[in-house]
Amino acid sequence: MSLSRFFDNRNVLGLLFMLPAGALLIVFLTYPLGLGTWLGFTDTKIGRDGVWVGLDNYEFLFGDSVARLSLFNTLFYTVVASVIKFVLGLWLALLLNKNLPFKAFLRAIVLLPFIVPTALSAIAFWWLYDAQFSVLSWALVKMGLITTYVDFLGEPWLARLSTIAANVWRGVPFVAITLLAGLQTIPASLYEAASLDGATEWQRFWHVTLPMLTPIIAVVMTFSVLFTFTDFQLIYVLTRGGPLNATHLMATLSFQRAIPGGALGEGAALATAMVPFLLAAILFSYFGLQRRAWQQGASDK
Repeated sequence: MSLSRFFDNRNVLGLLFMLPAGALLIVFLTYPLGLGTWLGFTDTKIGRDGVWVGLDNYEFLFGDSVARLSLFNTLFYTVVASVIKFVLGLWLALLLNKNLPFKAFLRAIVLLPFIVPTALSAIAFWWLYDAQFSVLSWALVKMGLITTYVDFLGEPWLARLSTIAANVWRGVPFVAITLLAGLQTIPASLYEAASLDGATEWQRFWHVTLPMLTPIIAVVMTFSVLFTFTDFQLIYVLTRGGPLNATHLMATLSFQRAIPGGALGEGAALATAMVPFLLAAILFSYFGLQRRAWQQGASDK
């Protein structure tokens, strides 16, 4: 009888249902994060156990020009790509929210870049950017805009912008579809009231759409920043961090130092250094959710 009453408790049942997910998180998230943090404080190499060296790896990375360049690349890549994805995603969401012909088909088409495997997308862009066989360069030559083929991945700044373009193409659908879902939750009565007050289309967007969409924007852009900041596959397939380390992100440089380079401690320290930036993005999402709770009438706790 007491056992039956024990399992009838909603809190107990909730904990039991959460146990499998909790176990998976511990095995695949908590343990690797803890191990990586520990390795970052050691001089472990592949095939050799390390000893505790404290902050030596972090001091070395702070003075390493390539590591500092990877930090700049990561921040530049993340900020520029995220801003462009937000602008294009919001524009697409507003467009798809209108009464367009074949609206369902258009939404499915928009999702295609996001559901294609990242490695395949990277290979496609690698072909588009090829120095000798680029279809982009061919089209520009045929239109008379350029006279010679462009080496998109051979010049540092051009390579940075080319990788950002590939990331934007892949990430815009996620932003657009998520914001579209948020747009469809806004009551039509708000727009009707704004129209009766004489608000223009821009004023309706600025004073109705954007404030109501702000919590969704906070969440979707947090995920967008997380995905972009930790991007690995796209960069590794396209450039391997080249030319001249111009496209090395912290994730790709960490992998290069730890696995091909054999310096597990150094690579782990570089990967762990990404955590504060990721925590900042998560806090941004948290405050966005708090704002949403306030808008829904929940009391602050």
